[in-house]
Amino acid sequence: MKSYKPTSKSRRHMTTIAYRGVITHSEPHKPLSGGFKRSVGRNSQGRLTTRHKGGGHKRLYRDVDFSYSKTGIPAKVLSVEYDPNRSGFISLAGYPDGEKKYLLTPKGVGVGDTLEYGMNAEIKPGNALPLKNIPVGTRVYNVEIKPKGGGKIARAAGNFVEVVALDAGYTHLKMPSSEIRKVQAECMATIGEVSNDENRLVNIGKAGRSRWLGIRPTVRGTAQNPVDHPYGGGEGRQGRGLRRAKTRWGKPVGKGQKSRRAKKYSNFLIVSRRKVGKSR
Repeated sequence: MKSYKPTSKSRRHMTTIAYRGVITHSEPHKPLSGGFKRSVGRNSQGRLTTRHKGGGHKRLYRDVDFSYSKTGIPAKVLSVEYDPNRSGFISLAGYPDGEKKYLLTPKGVGVGDTLEYGMNAEIKPGNALPLKNIPVGTRVYNVEIKPKGGGKIARAAGNFVEVVALDAGYTHLKMPSSEIRKVQAECMATIGEVSNDENRLVNIGKAGRSRWLGIRPTVRGTAQNPVDHPYGGGEGRQGRGLRRAKTRWGKPVGKGQKSRRAKKYSNFLIVSRRKVGKSR
């Protein structure tokens, strides 16, 4: 982590990632990058669908490959780069046939290392195998939910899931949320954990830096009017006044309350629900 001299109140506690020791290339690979329009929390009609999003610095999109299409062909890491669209670092990998792809960089992998996807790949960080070929207790990331569907689980900085058990064509995975979930054993996963694990320790430091990231201000429910929020109203500062926490729209939230639908299609895949609250 990089800290700063307290030249102002904002600077006093501000921290950033020390990129100098990790990033090896500053400009993205042109054929795999381009401009794009961010949704910033609005749908195709321009209506707000997700609050507290908007603005932010203009970004260049990097076409990161989350699929496992090139199996059995070793790739060499050519560079490790910063991606403004995700918290983990990305690597430019070159294949013997001349093709290049952006991949999520695992922790401990650098320029010159070789990565391989396939049934018989070695169990080492950056290599990918089907879950049925991965030993119990191994940490994996970029896990597929359906075979040949591309990695969906554990893609953020420092994230990983743990292989807990193999049973009847399914692999049991312990998620970052502490939930234990079944995934088909034919699904692919990459050994290791996503790079930039210090990302969770970053102190934004000032409101302006949040705006650069595209994060708009959040107003507390107790500071709003009764018409705008269930916690609103009252003379002076008031408590919640309700036994259970709820959202602006009256839905239960936080403090261990169940918010998952009782008849959700994927319920049979959950072996153990996530632990919430102080006990976690």
